[in-house]
Amino acid sequence: MATVSAVKAKPVMHIEKAKPVSRKAIEVPPAITVRELAKLMAVSPIEVIKVLMSNGIMANINQQIDFDTVSIIGEEMGFDISSPYQIEPELQKELALELPLHRRLIAAEDPNLLEIRPPVVTVLGHVDHGKTTLLDNIRKTKVAEGEAGGITQHIGAYQVKVGERSITFLDTPGHAAFTAMRARGAQVTDLAVLVVAADDGVMPQTREAIEHARAAQVPIIVAVNKIDKDNANPNRVLQELADVGLVPESWGGDVACVNISAKQKIGIDELLENILLITEVAELKGNPNRLAQGVVIEGRIDKRRGVTATLLIQNGTLQESDFVVLGTQYCKVRAMFDYRGKRIKKAGLSVPTSVLGLAAVPEAGEFFIAVPNEKTARALVEQRKAKVHANTVEVVARRTISLEQFYKERAQKGDQTLNLILKADVQGSVEPIVNSLKNLEVGDLKIKLLSQGTGNISESDVNLAIASEAIILGFNVEADAAARRLAESLHVDVRQYNIIYKLIEDIDKALRGLLEPVYADKTIGRAEVRQIFKIPKRGNIAGSIVLEGKIVRQALAKVMRQHDILHESKFSSLRRFTEDAQEVANGYECGIGIDGFNDFREGDTIIAYVKERVN
Repeated sequence: MATVSAVKAKPVMHIEKAKPVSRKAIEVPPAITVRELAKLMAVSPIEVIKVLMSNGIMANINQQIDFDTVSIIGEEMGFDISSPYQIEPELQKELALELPLHRRLIAAEDPNLLEIRPPVVTVLGHVDHGKTTLLDNIRKTKVAEGEAGGITQHIGAYQVKVGERSITFLDTPGHAAFTAMRARGAQVTDLAVLVVAADDGVMPQTREAIEHARAAQVPIIVAVNKIDKDNANPNRVLQELADVGLVPESWGGDVACVNISAKQKIGIDELLENILLITEVAELKGNPNRLAQGVVIEGRIDKRRGVTATLLIQNGTLQESDFVVLGTQYCKVRAMFDYRGKRIKKAGLSVPTSVLGLAAVPEAGEFFIAVPNEKTARALVEQRKAKVHANTVEVVARRTISLEQFYKERAQKGDQTLNLILKADVQGSVEPIVNSLKNLEVGDLKIKLLSQGTGNISESDVNLAIASEAIILGFNVEADAAARRLAESLHVDVRQYNIIYKLIEDIDKALRGLLEPVYADKTIGRAEVRQIFKIPKRGNIAGSIVLEGKIVRQALAKVMRQHDILHESKFSSLRRFTEDAQEVANGYECGIGIDGFNDFREGDTIIAYVKERVN
């Protein structure tokens, strides 16, 4: 009988498939620092920096990285990155319509959806020429009639009815606010009413208002006010208007001039009819069947209601409970009021409305946009906050232009005009400069003088330059402290000269693309002479107090008396009491000596400056 040997079977190996490694999901904002990202991932910041470097990105621990970069890093490190602040793709195109010009907003709309909207009008002019009286009487006769109690709330803007049509008036402080809004990119006004007193004529502020309205490229209607006064001379006003380029229609020009008396309510109806006639030609339109877009007219804190903002609807319709984004804040509209103070549920095209619900006071000229829901509002605000460090200055800086860059930039933008603002010491200097500039043309390149006048460069000049992408030229003048700070912070090109041919030569070279970068004077401090000390063998020393910045011993020096530059050289001495000083800060007294200059007088200004290359 055969024996069967049992052979021990080898155990079968069962190899289990590796389970997929679960990826941890984290949510991040649109921008986050390396340190914060590492904390969310629960890893060392060094590990994050290594992965960044492997992708060719050099970043330190406190540097912000954007959402796209975080997504790449997260993928490599085993994380699923998402953001509660991402805007749905279908809304990106809609939000992209939030552009700095109302005309471009409307251009993006379907023409079949557009409807005629009321014109928006700003009243400008010289002080005491009757702007406020005119606005008050229009408001009383066209808004308050039939209203018990009249106007119950002032919201900075209101509408009037003329027949079946409406006109929106902006009740602003004047052309300074008008231009400040334009400097932020807001094109609010469709037409400017220039008020000129028949007993006074065209005054400096009248000319300034004309320049600002022209720079905004809006039509101008002239209201010749105070015709009821005994010394009124409307014909003289028409002549002065013609001298500044506003030729009346009655003289063969294209500027409508209406004789009025705001006080006696004469000619107001004719003025309103002219406004409608001129704006009708422009075919002002908007799309009422969409979420609202527009501009903040003013913001303030009401003792009873909290933060209120007056919004002008430029496109779409705003409704109560809509979510609105303004700059880096958003809110749900809790309540809306019209220009009478009456609560309303919605506001349409060109309608000014006061809204409640904001947490902070918005700035005049700031854009707003209504969005479908709170999620989108929060996402848009977070995206803006991530870029807030580059927002205001960089956006405005891109709107400014330097003289050296003009030739290259005009080729990119297709702009053939160099806008200039000229300020000189006396009228005798203005005329030869203007005449010389008018003769400068190179091919299609032309010069446009937005403003010309005498006196120091002011903050208003800088605002006009920002709003109009202009260069400021100063001849034998200085820039006011506020104007200088604003120009430096927003990169406005301010050129100062004391030789006419050099000024003309630089502009000519800019038109030809030949202008090389130059060194400009940068003021670092100002001091006022309070007392003169005569030091034997050393000359006069100016006992001074530093009013602004600091006086630095190694800087260059300039002595000014009123608006005249008396001397330019360097500091020969700078002392605090009996000790030599390298610099003296704002608010402190010091003794100043200037090389080659002894004729100090009390009240003189000593400027410390350095030469800085203009890029």
